[in-house]
Amino acid sequence: MTVRRMTELTEELERYLGDPHDDANLMSFKRVLELDEREEFPFELVGELQRWRVHEYCLPERWGGRAGDVEVGFNLLRLVARRDPTSATALMLTDLAFMPAWIAGTEEQRRYFVDAINRGTRMAWGLSERHHGSDVLSNEMRAEKVDGGYLLTGEKYLIGNATIADVVSVHARTGARGGPGDWSIFAVEKRKAPAGAIVELPNERLHGLRALDMSGIRLDRLFVPDENRLGAEGQGLEIALKSAQVARTTISSMALGAVDTALRVTCDFVVGREIFGQKVADIPYSRRQLAECFADLALADAVSTGAVRGLQGNPAQTSVFSSVVKYFVPTLLERTMAQLSVVLGARLYLRSHPHYGIYQKMLRDVLVAIFADGNTVVNLKNIALQLDGILRAAAETPADARGEAEQRVATQFDIDAELPEWKPAEQLLFSRGGDETVLALPTSVKALRAFADSHPDARQRDWFHRGADVAELLLAELDRLRAELADLKTTMGRDHASSAEIFRLAERYSAIHAGAAAVHLVVHSGRVLSDPFPDGAVLLLSLERAWRQVDPTRPVTDAAVVDRVVEVLLRLHREHRLFSHWQFRLQASGE
Repeated sequence: MTVRRMTELTEELERYLGDPHDDANLMSFKRVLELDEREEFPFELVGELQRWRVHEYCLPERWGGRAGDVEVGFNLLRLVARRDPTSATALMLTDLAFMPAWIAGTEEQRRYFVDAINRGTRMAWGLSERHHGSDVLSNEMRAEKVDGGYLLTGEKYLIGNATIADVVSVHARTGARGGPGDWSIFAVEKRKAPAGAIVELPNERLHGLRALDMSGIRLDRLFVPDENRLGAEGQGLEIALKSAQVARTTISSMALGAVDTALRVTCDFVVGREIFGQKVADIPYSRRQLAECFADLALADAVSTGAVRGLQGNPAQTSVFSSVVKYFVPTLLERTMAQLSVVLGARLYLRSHPHYGIYQKMLRDVLVAIFADGNTVVNLKNIALQLDGILRAAAETPADARGEAEQRVATQFDIDAELPEWKPAEQLLFSRGGDETVLALPTSVKALRAFADSHPDARQRDWFHRGADVAELLLAELDRLRAELADLKTTMGRDHASSAEIFRLAERYSAIHAGAAAVHLVVHSGRVLSDPFPDGAVLLLSLERAWRQVDPTRPVTDAAVVDRVVEVLLRLHREHRLFSHWQFRLQASGE
């Protein structure tokens, strides 16, 4: 979808939902907080979103939805999440539970479930179990083959939407050994089950997303017909992992939306609050804090943009960027929220404040992006397992052999470029060509310097060139990572693969990937970004935020950079635009 059409669509949703600070609107912050306080599922809010057909933009057009590009649903859910991450999550859970059918279902199954969702059916993804968490190969739910179908026995626990769902996509053991080929996926339709055959477990009270249904189900020899198996018998683990790749990539929309609101109400505060004879926004320390938080959001936006578009434009790389974005964005933005809280001060504690009460909810809700659909450890492990091949490809692939990879990366990071049809079944579980986002960075650095040279503003020329310098520092860090990994393999042997040290290497690598994403977005989307983007100061500070995760002792910015970043931030705030390279116009009044 073009930038113009995306902007029109998202701003249409914004107008439909109205200003969240206006209590007269159904999806106002006041109403959201009331439901959160009562821990009451937001049926009416989800219904409001369904009336606008938000969910249809996450379902394939071929079978009755409206989804052409993944990033459309991603951006719509980000705008929902800036009002209420709970309602956004509730919608997203249905879409996630449909993914096994999208990936491996028959044409009939796909049409059947898309039609059901369009008519209001809610779904849940029954993957995790009480005693096994992310270790899905230890799951105990089993499916016993009988004439015409299967008998399912076991329990699924900590499942979003489990109680309110009409359909639960269940991951169950169909083989005796519990190996990779011994799992299958089944669509359990509650309304077709005998009364009492499905026991719904008590709802768990949550720290964040307090109004979400987070419960589980217990089955005892529940008959599920053959036609409700999604994919081939034994294909369940592959389907689950590909579904997880999608969830890991798109869940960052929740974090981006929550932090946008937190930063926005903090800006409301700093531009009006005076202390010690000056506005908070003019206090140098506070300005630095605000600038860094905005740079974090810009960096997370770049990483997420490349990953979401990569689901369509580069499915062979999904195993790398889905884990990078799922590790890097939530952990980065958790720190951002902690830093932002220092600026907002005591107001973050005022639960009933008509304007700032929402901050506290966002502070809690943003945490869901850290542990849902593969926690930090799971994603770092996936990066660590591929790190040797990634680093080798970065070192050994000659420049003249990188052309195809660079073209794919250009499509990923050109937000106005047409994407191929999304076929999630084509996603690979393990990258075969390294990490193309990093592989293409040297060429984008050259392009960034050329862009800098042609810029009419001397300050911007300087900042873009300094940004290219930092990108080259990140590239040089690849050699250090490669040497440290080689030493680790020598000293620890096979044990290196499960060591704490390799997880640290994966963390540093993720920061390099993030920095590369920021450069690619400027280089490949700069021509279609609206003023004030692309901006050299924002890029430079974003790259510093990535670099500090590699070397926190070497800052690369100064007060002039901070002043310019705050200038950009407050302009977007004043013009009621999303804190993103997209800059959608929002319904957002000040205090």
